[in-house]
Amino acid sequence: MTEFHKTYPGQGPLTLSANITEFPPTRALLAGEVSSELVTLDFAGLDKAHDGFKDMLRRGRFDISEMAIATYLQAHAYGKPFTLLPFVVLGRFQHHCIGYNTDVHKQLAPGDLAGKTVGVRSYTQTTGLWVRGILQNEYGVNPDSVNWLCFDQPHLQEYTDPPSVSWGDPADDPVKMLLAGKLDAAILGMNMPKDERIKPLIPDPHETAKAWYAREGLVPPNHYLIVPNALCDQRPDVVEELCRMMAASRAKAKTEDGIDPWPVGINANRRALTCAAKFAAQQHMIDRQPEVDELFHPLIREIAP
Repeated sequence: MTEFHKTYPGQGPLTLSANITEFPPTRALLAGEVSSELVTLDFAGLDKAHDGFKDMLRRGRFDISEMAIATYLQAHAYGKPFTLLPFVVLGRFQHHCIGYNTDVHKQLAPGDLAGKTVGVRSYTQTTGLWVRGILQNEYGVNPDSVNWLCFDQPHLQEYTDPPSVSWGDPADDPVKMLLAGKLDAAILGMNMPKDERIKPLIPDPHETAKAWYAREGLVPPNHYLIVPNALCDQRPDVVEELCRMMAASRAKAKTEDGIDPWPVGINANRRALTCAAKFAAQQHMIDRQPEVDELFHPLIREIAP
């Protein structure tokens, strides 16, 4: 268990430190279009929210923070004193997020990955969680049969990567290595290079993702928000106001094609969270698959069902 514990004033307005970056559901919040007389958010201003994940989980640096769902599932498994909030900050389809270099392999298919080396920033990165889960459950690729070449350590110091993980030179990264022809494939997410040599491993990934969505009924979430359990225990009024503010900001974001990548509420996120937890257990990131309701403080289950 993490030993730090926060104490908040028992009443009155609060200023909360916030590690929240700009995505469509948070844009109005960061722009000051959504405000509150009870809650003021002091934004950390990090370019990438994941730069603050370690400080949040190990030292409780922020009062509210974005958190990758893969990392939160591990934090929950290790008894960290935080609760998930059912607001997706970043959600997207993932089928296009793994590619290969045609200078290395003229053609490469998911079924060819056994024994190959695939680069990814971190084994516990959420994009990796989703891509490996899709490869395993849709294409029969056992994650343990692939060598995952990683560069960043896990955010949770208690976690040890599985034997299928090896480590790259810290001066390198999977983008450079993919372009240099030093990898069989790489999971890159938003960093996929626009280079004619780089092809998606999953054929016709965008249409395949839409077909997957039609079957599964979810857009894979990457980042949610978390707050300390102490805030729920000591200031439920503040947490309820935070939920109101996030819902108001989310309402200003526009969806496309009738697909909502930013669902609000526990039940609206139940399918996605069940799927993420299943994938995490399959990939040895957590020891067991938790029930969705376990991920939320009782207050959140009451105010954001």
